[in-house]
Amino acid sequence: MKFKLLLSSIAFLILFVSGGNATELCNDNPLKTEPTGADNVAYQWSYMALLGTAHDTDVNKPRPTITSRFLGLIFTSMFDAWSRFDDKASPLYLKDVSRRPETERSLENKEIAISYAAYRTLNKFYPFDSKMFRDKMLELGLDPENNSLDPNTPEGIGNLAAQTVIERRMHDGSNQFGEVEGSDGTPYSDYTGYMPVNDIDNNIDLKRWQPKYFINENGEKYNPGCLTPYWQKVEPLLLKKADQFRPGPPPAIGSKELEKEVQEVVDLQANLTPENKALVEFMRDGPLSAQQAGHWLVFSQDVSVRDQHTLDEDVKMYFYVESVAFDGFIACWDAKMFYDFARPYALVHAYFKDKTIRGWAGPEKGMVTMKGQDWRPYSPASFVCPSFPSYVSGHSTISGGCAEALRLFTGSDEFGVEVKRIPGALTEPDNVGDPVVLEFPTFTKAGEMAGISRVMGGYHIQSDNIEGLNLGRSIAQYNYQKYLELLGEAKTETNPSK
Repeated sequence: MKFKLLLSSIAFLILFVSGGNATELCNDNPLKTEPTGADNVAYQWSYMALLGTAHDTDVNKPRPTITSRFLGLIFTSMFDAWSRFDDKASPLYLKDVSRRPETERSLENKEIAISYAAYRTLNKFYPFDSKMFRDKMLELGLDPENNSLDPNTPEGIGNLAAQTVIERRMHDGSNQFGEVEGSDGTPYSDYTGYMPVNDIDNNIDLKRWQPKYFINENGEKYNPGCLTPYWQKVEPLLLKKADQFRPGPPPAIGSKELEKEVQEVVDLQANLTPENKALVEFMRDGPLSAQQAGHWLVFSQDVSVRDQHTLDEDVKMYFYVESVAFDGFIACWDAKMFYDFARPYALVHAYFKDKTIRGWAGPEKGMVTMKGQDWRPYSPASFVCPSFPSYVSGHSTISGGCAEALRLFTGSDEFGVEVKRIPGALTEPDNVGDPVVLEFPTFTKAGEMAGISRVMGGYHIQSDNIEGLNLGRSIAQYNYQKYLELLGEAKTETNPSK
């Protein structure tokens, strides 16, 4: 079965912001069926989280590592609150609150508990959207001013779950408050003293990352610096440690393998089809610009609607999938900062210097014949190339991991999403093509399409992609076992014993 991506039009922004009243659901009326899909309260809070993430991108520019942490902790708090009303599940952090008696394990109590957990954590991480979150609470018939920490009530359990997660993760290496020694006092600033070997104007070591200029809204060049070069030091959620599945090194400078992969990047860009352009843009700047963790939250929502998930199913799915995204960024950054490897932007310039190639010359020029040193990724000047080392690809890691997570969670690889896009709309708006339909028949295929889009766009070589996909899948398989342990269920699929 195929179905449209839920966030493929602006109309959806309005459609699912509202939902049923928590006090008027099936526990009070046995003739009503339990809300499923977009009607269940967990789904509705996932959409609030998605909107908050998108707004964070607007305010702070893309910072996928940081927003993956926000989402991971929001859904952890919801999971922990929910677990106290489940007959077997254990919380990750809410250890001092007892499981409620069977007579209290109602849908209404679950809805109340996860709503308070979501509300408090969303306000903590996305304070600029506090009115939207408050309005959601009121719409659900809940009192935003209820700050009870009574572990015998669903309101208190929800508030306690949020408080526990927030306090437990205050000093997790993310430098949330800018207080870590070595930082400049700015929240989420670097405290490791990372300095790229190559400066923005001089590339003295080809195998190492070189920053590139961006163009701001005033047409001025600026250096965005390296995004969170310390992120490998952040405490994972379910993973044991950042380097648990660290891949081997990238292809060596001067090797035939690297030469072949750099040639592939040039060839792919020179032959971009409308579908390719649409895929590059969709994966680069997906639904609501919510970054990779948010992008796969959207895909998870699609699964919820397709399979008509209950609240229980959604709470579990979002927690597991976002744990993979959160831990995936930590492990990915471990590889990125350990190898500090060059991006194709610099590699193509070096390998094809003074050679005639065909490539994209910019939104006004399109595809032209050029010298290798003039080559650039298929990307707008405002975000010409990700501002951190290349190996491994973050998109590939998160997409490979979350795709595997959804496969394991649902017990099937079938996906069936279709997305309608206008090729070039974000990159060369004066040269757009006719709308195309991108098809994602399976979760695995969706992850692989995300990964190859980064090679097509000129951001990564194939090794970045392949090793990223493998890294993400290893994390998803490992986290699945930890997730099952929290649920009190027997292990099924196993991961290599690392």
